[in-house]
Amino acid sequence: MQKRRWYIADNGVYSKLITVMGKKGRTRMAMWLFSEMRNSGCRPDSSVYNALITTHLHSRDKAKALDKALGYFNKMKGIERCKPNVVTYNILLRAFAQARNVDQVNALFKDLAESSIAPDIYTFNGVMDAYGKKGMIREMESVLSRMKSNQCKPDIITFNVLIDSYGKKQEFDKMEQVFKSLLRSKEKPTLPTFNSMIINYGKARLKERAEHIFKKMTDMKYTPSFITYESLIMMYGFCDSVSWAREIFDEIVDSGKEMKVSTLNVMLEVYCRNGLPMEADRLFDKANNIGVIPDSSTYKLLYKAYTKADMKDLVQKLVKEMEKDGIVPNKRFFLEALEAFGSLPASPDSVRATRSGRPETNAKTEVKVIN
Repeated sequence: MQKRRWYIADNGVYSKLITVMGKKGRTRMAMWLFSEMRNSGCRPDSSVYNALITTHLHSRDKAKALDKALGYFNKMKGIERCKPNVVTYNILLRAFAQARNVDQVNALFKDLAESSIAPDIYTFNGVMDAYGKKGMIREMESVLSRMKSNQCKPDIITFNVLIDSYGKKQEFDKMEQVFKSLLRSKEKPTLPTFNSMIINYGKARLKERAEHIFKKMTDMKYTPSFITYESLIMMYGFCDSVSWAREIFDEIVDSGKEMKVSTLNVMLEVYCRNGLPMEADRLFDKANNIGVIPDSSTYKLLYKAYTKADMKDLVQKLVKEMEKDGIVPNKRFFLEALEAFGSLPASPDSVRATRSGRPETNAKTEVKVIN
């Protein structure tokens, strides 16, 4: 692009490049692009600084990232063409809400109120979603109150955030109240509205309520998505209704629609959750026959379940399949597997070996399996 005659260095191009680098964790490359942009004669504006802030927030060291982001925010205030805009505040508010830094969120809201910038629906939805995902219901409700006082009407994202957050905390009275408000409003429920309610009722083992929501959804002429069916399968798994879960799974297979690996993984997880590793293994063996190629998540959940059930033969078989399919386990894979081993009850032999200071005789076998 730079080699073309028509090319002129442009802030929009650089801000997009910086954003892409940030998403890929290439912070140093993003900083080099920022420097390159200035060397090419471009003068940074708010969009470029917003991209830089977002880039730093993608880094692993969150405390350092937030400090960097605030540093850029304060720097922007001192440059006329780079003054923070509503996007800047939205990025920072969501980041500090995710970090559970309520004081900084309040400080940013106060700063925003004192500026000439009006918060928008994205401001409130972003912060509420961050608090809701962390289970910080009181803080989420505080932001909802601010939203109402700013005469900002909730949209479907607002309703979905509230429904999902209350559902995850099993505050079902509030969840149902929000759902009724949604039905009375100008907004319309979406599939994520119903999917969230089904899965959260399932986690609380409220099977009849989950089934009622699914019926209401179909009565309102909504067509279930594969995520809806996965939510139903998982719901029945939580409610000890494995046969119902398998019936839905088989219906999907028989429908002739493209089968997704996530659906296979959900059914396998239901078997493992209900202490049925042999059934999980049989379904795993049939995966190719039903047109699904297992992914790393498939192996991860099975490895963890088989080790927890102390099914050494299944573990060894799975490792051979992993090698055949070219699946290379990472550090997290092994750490979670070790966690599963750690949750097994100690055998009398292992207890005696520990007391005597000798390593457990079975340890060598387990190491071979992992390698």
